[in-house]
Amino acid sequence: MKQAVISVSGTQHLVKEGDEIVVNKLVGDKKSVDFTPLMVVDGKDSIVDSKKLESAKVSAKVLEQEFKGDKVTSIRYKAKKRVNTKKGHRQTLTKLQISAIK
Repeated sequence: MKQAVISVSGTQHLVKEGDEIVVNKLVGDKKSVDFTPLMVVDGKDSIVDSKKLESAKVSAKVLEQEFKGDKVTSIRYKAKKRVNTKKGHRQTLTKLQISAIK
């Protein structure tokens, strides 16, 4: 089974064909996206040579273009100083399905 390591929005993901991954929001309104892999593993063989990887390609289909993730809250508190703040953040994400590793 082929596996590949791809870099998406500054994070690396180990993917196989048919995997669904959630990444930071991708710019643009595309139905499919192609990535250049950082490494390809095919059974016992692994390819990490950059010249061979230039011809390799990982294709992904966009399932959901934009949705929000779980809320992350941060709290700042200092005892006896009347200092307390609470902030929240929801990251916008994109859901991808890996269709082919070539």
